[in-house]
Amino acid sequence: MTTSPRRIGTADSKSRAQLLDAAEQLLVEEGYAAVTSRRVAARAGLKPQLVHYYFRTMDDLFVEVFRRQADANLAALDAAVAKDGSLRHLWRLNAGTSGAAFTLEFVALANHRKAIRAELASYAERYRAAQLAALTNALRASGAPERVPPIVALVLMTGVTQVIGLEQALGVTSGHDETLAFVEQAIARLDAGEPL
Repeated sequence: MTTSPRRIGTADSKSRAQLLDAAEQLLVEEGYAAVTSRRVAARAGLKPQLVHYYFRTMDDLFVEVFRRQADANLAALDAAVAKDGSLRHLWRLNAGTSGAAFTLEFVALANHRKAIRAELASYAERYRAAQLAALTNALRASGAPERVPPIVALVLMTGVTQVIGLEQALGVTSGHDETLAFVEQAIARLDAGEPL
């Protein structure tokens, strides 16, 4: 005797979207441990059974919350680069810390769940590839000397912004203004054709 797979609700359902919104809100406001099927359903104003109607497991729910934000981030990067692919604009896009709480919670969750870790790694590689292509073009357009390979510049840029975002989320700010000003000055020198 074979068993049929349990039915999962449609991906474009209003209820599914409400559950994703509720899970994301709980995650950012209270941390990933607060994201339970009962709490998500209550926040969405729906019955708890609906969480597992749309998502087989809580990991499936977390992955979909992450994918939705990741897809939006990739689309925003593509649109921003199409509008202004300059080195200065790429730095400012990367320097935003608005999603720090979201990212912190997913990194913490990934430490405990392999499916989440795999999703984060996959997205990070895709996002890095898109950033690298844009940064390579921006460096060429600025006439910057090729002393620093674009991938190294990207990892340094990402590292600085991630540390600043992490520290700001924790309430630490010392050295941030000076570091950001230094990077802005370095970009201005590159834009002017001067050596770093």
